[in-house]
Amino acid sequence: MTSKKTAQTKNFIHSLPQNIFSGFVVSLIALPLGLGLAIASDAPPISGIIAAVVGGIVVSILGGSNVTITGPGNGLVIVLLGAITTLADGDLYQGYLFTLAAIVFSGGLMLLLGFLKMGRLADFFPASAIEGMLSAIGLGILAKQFHIMIGHNNEHGSILSLLLQIPNGIMNLLSSDNTAEHVAGGIGVLSLLIMIYYSKIRNQYFQLIPAPMWILILTVGFSYILVPMNIPYPMEASFLVDIPKNVFSNLAFPDFSLVLEQEFLVVVFAITLISSIESLLSIKAVDKLDPENRRSNVNKDLKALGVATIASGLLGGLNVVTVIARSSVNVNNRASNRTSNLFHGLFLVLFVLLFQEQLRKIPLAALAAILVYTGYKLATPKNFRKIAKIGKEQIIIFLTTLITTLFTNLITGISAGILITILIHILINKSFGLFFSHLFKPNVLLFKEQIGGNYYVSVKYFCSFLNFYKLKFKLDMIPESEDVILDFSMCSFVDHTVMEGLENYADTFTGKGGSLEIIGLDKHEADSIHPFAIRKIIPFRTLKPIERYFTKRQNQLKATAKEYHWNYIPNKSSNTHFLDHFVFFKTRKINYLYNHLSDPNGIFNVFDVEFTEGEFIAKEVVKTTIVHVHLREPIPVFSLDREGLLHFVYHLAGFEDTAIENHPDFNKRFYLSGEDVPALERLFTDELILFFESNPYYHVESNGTTLLIQKKERLLSVQEIKAMIYFAQQLNQVLQPIEEIV
Repeated sequence: MTSKKTAQTKNFIHSLPQNIFSGFVVSLIALPLGLGLAIASDAPPISGIIAAVVGGIVVSILGGSNVTITGPGNGLVIVLLGAITTLADGDLYQGYLFTLAAIVFSGGLMLLLGFLKMGRLADFFPASAIEGMLSAIGLGILAKQFHIMIGHNNEHGSILSLLLQIPNGIMNLLSSDNTAEHVAGGIGVLSLLIMIYYSKIRNQYFQLIPAPMWILILTVGFSYILVPMNIPYPMEASFLVDIPKNVFSNLAFPDFSLVLEQEFLVVVFAITLISSIESLLSIKAVDKLDPENRRSNVNKDLKALGVATIASGLLGGLNVVTVIARSSVNVNNRASNRTSNLFHGLFLVLFVLLFQEQLRKIPLAALAAILVYTGYKLATPKNFRKIAKIGKEQIIIFLTTLITTLFTNLITGISAGILITILIHILINKSFGLFFSHLFKPNVLLFKEQIGGNYYVSVKYFCSFLNFYKLKFKLDMIPESEDVILDFSMCSFVDHTVMEGLENYADTFTGKGGSLEIIGLDKHEADSIHPFAIRKIIPFRTLKPIERYFTKRQNQLKATAKEYHWNYIPNKSSNTHFLDHFVFFKTRKINYLYNHLSDPNGIFNVFDVEFTEGEFIAKEVVKTTIVHVHLREPIPVFSLDREGLLHFVYHLAGFEDTAIENHPDFNKRFYLSGEDVPALERLFTDELILFFESNPYYHVESNGTTLLIQKKERLLSVQEIKAMIYFAQQLNQVLQPIEEIV
């Protein structure tokens, strides 16, 4: 134990310089963003820095994530701006003090959410609704900050009115004779161009300094260039950042006099909801970037963010959330633990203490340009096109959330997004009962299979954002180095949020040496070829071509057929009579087969089969994957399986267990049955018995002229299908000389 601790200490010390450097680089971005986000919220600029400093120190000590960075976030700008401007009827400073109180309360609620283990809160929101909400936030930031970027600091109104005023704002700037406005506009446009074209400059030394810091260096440097030339600075204080002369003696403290007012409580709820969603989504995204593939303790992180938010609010700072952009920079600079977040906060303290005079020379237009670019990235038209590719219904969800948010507020917007998603799901399935009669029923089964050692997860009824947490809970129980088969064959409906979330899980499992393969969606319909499109059951009567609806598994089957130079026919077929003579299907009714692979000679055929067993109330639909082999010469009829597995079925068919002389281990492990015992004894030579004993268990059955090979009463993954094909080919080779003798 001591050696392990010593190794951890050495690793910590060894990685410390890199984490200090990463924290420094992140602080270069956090400084202008912290100032800018505070100004965008109509809060004092220093409040954004306080949030970043407190978040960096507190969350690095108490948090449960590894390489995330915390501070003020984009998502809260609209909420905070609305709170500050309305809670005190237009008195911005008093509104700011009331908002600080709301921030403290929201921190308490986040702390409570952490203790209640509500880290899965973000799972209850449709993915397209969240995209719509983020786009609305982006437009809100862009609408306000664009006017400040062109030197107009006093524009007010709703998001839509501010957006509509942009053309007039540009025309007024061009026709204005105010030098300060022209200078501010020029700085704003230049700063925006730096943000846009920064990534296209490939010079390694230039790239050492982030784009936002280049903007500060150039704009602050501009003021110093004018001094030796005896040229007065062309912008008055109203166009520059306002930093108190003594930061620590000018801290603002919250005013709790509105705590019982409904308007105040709505603000608290809105801040808590948005900050929790933004943080949880960012934590999940950063976990995917972590080169060590570690998974964050989201509930512990929520507690830490709650404590940090309370402390920040009490000191006059904004909310503390986990931020994706700064966290990505942290990962890219090879940070390995939470100390980088700590040092990012400490460097910000140094900047404020040592460079207060320089901070006061930063033009508001420069910070506004950074935020305009940030807002555009959140609301870029690419997001709309991405949503449109997934499905028409996703556009409706996205636009409903976006438009409702723009005309009302974030809470109403996300609520509208959830409601329209539920209504669309009901209309698509033409069933209200599918969702609400099964919502609280257990619908996920997990167990580890004896054969192969895979983890098998089966999902029943439906899987949408409403109950995705149940599936995620099961998947989180599985070590990510293991192989998982996720079966949706008993599930009638899978929504976009689930499909997108499972892609993230698949990436995580692959990154840690395991795998997650989805099966059972091959007969579900989709409205687009996008891998995240909604999947719903196709009625059997709808025999339309399904090539455009291919699942990932079907694409892999198609690729496998090409690799083997085989044929692949995905369509359903009711031509299943050739299976009727096998004992396995004596008491089962075959509905159809599909996903048919066959070699050019027609010897080997692989297909998925759907059949029913039982009758009336006990009737159950089962899907399985089978290899069917045509034999060149007839052999005895037999069934071979693990001892005891289908003993009762074979006994009903009139078969008895056949013992092969001098092979006690084989007789103990396998149940061999057939009508012609002497022929079986001749067929099962030492070579054939050795083959079965040295290979994985398969159910093998002969009807005299063909073989049926099956592994499990479920659909197989593509890797399992390849293994079964190889088994069938090897078995056929062993049987070939025996066929000629028999």
